[in-house]
Amino acid sequence: MPDADLAEDELEITGRITTASNATFLARIGNVVVVYKPVAGERPLWDFPDGDLASREVAACLVSEAFGWNIVPRTWLREGPLGAGMVQLWRDIDPEQDAVDLVPAGAVPAEGWRHVFNGLDNQDRSVTLIHEDSPALRRMAVFDIVVNNADRKGAHVLAMADGHRHGVDHGLTFHVEHKLRTVLWGWLGDELTADELEGIDRVRAQLDGDLGASLAELLTSREITALADRCDRLRQNGRFPAPRGHMPAVPWPLF
Repeated sequence: MPDADLAEDELEITGRITTASNATFLARIGNVVVVYKPVAGERPLWDFPDGDLASREVAACLVSEAFGWNIVPRTWLREGPLGAGMVQLWRDIDPEQDAVDLVPAGAVPAEGWRHVFNGLDNQDRSVTLIHEDSPALRRMAVFDIVVNNADRKGAHVLAMADGHRHGVDHGLTFHVEHKLRTVLWGWLGDELTADELEGIDRVRAQLDGDLGASLAELLTSREITALADRCDRLRQNGRFPAPRGHMPAVPWPLF
């Protein structure tokens, strides 16, 4: 839960983030910069009919906390000038770093990067989607599998100057059906590390306790059951899964 002042003090809108598909605002609570997404500004989605996107964003933060990896910046529900919505701590990225990138085909760096797929850009030039090969990004990929993230775009990965990676925009998560759409497919088939398996175990154990109780206020019981099943399946298989089903394996646009 946020500090009392962040939950109750005046939230002042300072600007609008126009690249977002739903109403998203930059705001301040005292001297703290936050992102504010009012529920009233959400576009209804036929394939996510239950609840609201704001609650899913908060649920994603709770699961992130259970993992213990600090993937999702602190996120909570509160009232604002445009009604109740999701509020999340703002994080300043390092403009010199790109955790996910498009490079000319054949120009993938020899070390430190993973190949995702080849394609054509809007000028019919051959390009390759890549992402960095780092423990921080691997953890995010594991998190995305568990929460069933249907929208891990490259721009939803925030590269911090110290090498940490935050993930944002988790409104399309926790569906009971397989919806995983992500740009982080570079570890397909690789074994999970001991650290990653332990993170999954922490989430699964807490679903039977405080985490499960908190999620019950944000998600349906079927969604929580599906979350537990994904933890069990991923833990049993012990590997990064392959894409499956008829849905696209990556979001659009990619960034």
